[in-house]
Amino acid sequence: MDPYKTLREEAWEANMEIPARRLAIYTWGNVSALDREKGVFAIKPSGVAYDDLTPDSMVVVDLDGAVVDGTLNPSSDTETHRVLYREFPGVNGITHTHSTYAAAWAQARRSVPVFGTTHADHGAEYIPCTPVMDEDAVRNNYELETGNLIVKTFREAKKDPALMPMALVAGHGPFAWGENAARSVYHAAVLEEVCKMALLTLTLDPRAAPLPEHIIRKHWERKHGPDAYYGQR
Repeated sequence: MDPYKTLREEAWEANMEIPARRLAIYTWGNVSALDREKGVFAIKPSGVAYDDLTPDSMVVVDLDGAVVDGTLNPSSDTETHRVLYREFPGVNGITHTHSTYAAAWAQARRSVPVFGTTHADHGAEYIPCTPVMDEDAVRNNYELETGNLIVKTFREAKKDPALMPMALVAGHGPFAWGENAARSVYHAAVLEEVCKMALLTLTLDPRAAPLPEHIIRKHWERKHGPDAYYGQR
């Protein structure tokens, strides 16, 4: 019996959402699913097209970075996922893509202001973009240092990854996470749409100001606050 069957299936289903949501073409993205009790995560194999993926092709890796099950090489971004799992408690799924609008903001090295209520519904603060990685970090271990850079950016900005489940890596692209793999893809899709809206906002008005704090707070609280009333009880 395969002890990782359910985890592989979770990772595979989430990876298949990437092309379904048009978040990446070819092999430009990956999702992983973590089992904290077992201390392992399943992740997309490196360089394999989405049409060729199956649950059995998912690679199982432990939190020390060693492959514990699978015949293929894991995603080249595995070390980034591993760092985020280690440093962000409560995160059990991670998605990385090169979706167009989010990658454009990352390439511009710009954090995303809260211009409207769509953004506020999913995060009551700006979406952070990291600094550009320095040469020493790139030479050390690029993927591991990518994870470290995200963690450092959140710590310096005093951001809670549970409340802001997404980030941009300067010059690279977006990462998103959640309580499971499916939720991480959801946040990646939200990030892409918010980045698209923000770019269009600045195209229409380059001097557009962020939404006032009282409206941001209202939209966040009505969905996530102690007296939230959005949705069905």
